[in-house]
Amino acid sequence: MNEFKAFTQKHRAILEEVMCQEVQDRTEVATLCESMLYSLKAGGKRFRPMLFLATCESIGVRLSKKHYQLAAALEMVHTYSLIHDDLPAMDNDDLRRGIPTNHVVFGEAMAILAGDGLLSLAFELTAEVSENAQIVVLLAKCCGVGENGMVAGQVLDIEGEGKTLPLAELQNIHAKKTGGLIRYAIEAALLSAHKKSECLVEFAKFLGISFQIRDDILDITQSTEELGKTAGKDIKMAKSTYPQLLGLEGAKKALGESLIKAENCLSQAEKEFPEGNFTTLYSLLKEF
Repeated sequence: MNEFKAFTQKHRAILEEVMCQEVQDRTEVATLCESMLYSLKAGGKRFRPMLFLATCESIGVRLSKKHYQLAAALEMVHTYSLIHDDLPAMDNDDLRRGIPTNHVVFGEAMAILAGDGLLSLAFELTAEVSENAQIVVLLAKCCGVGENGMVAGQVLDIEGEGKTLPLAELQNIHAKKTGGLIRYAIEAALLSAHKKSECLVEFAKFLGISFQIRDDILDITQSTEELGKTAGKDIKMAKSTYPQLLGLEGAKKALGESLIKAENCLSQAEKEFPEGNFTTLYSLLKEF
């Protein structure tokens, strides 16, 4: 089994328990709690929290409950973004992770509040358990309206519908919208260990690019059943994608080049952390 898959299998049950328990313990209104848990428990690969945990372990951190709590908070932020992305005012999707989207089951108002609740809870939890205040600041920036903000990326994504964007502009959108939380997973791991690494930050950048290119490719090469969400959505919404700008083969080539750059960054990072073990992160690249 691939090392990253094995790592996920080993740590997933703990993450799921911590994540659900935090929501249940901290959410007063039962209907809101039900809506939040519906989307949290819908499945998914848990890529971002596992990336955080794997990076922690790779640089020599011994995982404890607070790391699982920080990972849970990260998944809450990601889930909030999915709930809001699926709303009729945004992507208007009725399927996510193979089941009806939150607003289809609970209504638009409750879905909006469930997303808000998950985002608020993520900050509450992160602020309580992180020993480095910069982690909270970093999370705020990744979720926000600034240079690396997810909200800013979503706005640019909406404004780009119906247009053929230059590649650099497309990359800027996805660096914010998709790459932000991937970058956070790596940088938060470094901050929690009170360490720095430009090489790992660069690794996060190319990992985010690779993730988005693969997502764009899968959107036109896999079925709705395989994806667990509506296939061909980008085409229907007239969004620029890597295959649209580069062609399918060009997108596959760009993916390969991005993965090589990510691997080179890991190779350099190994020199910064001689006590670390990057096997799990290397194996992640093989998943693409």
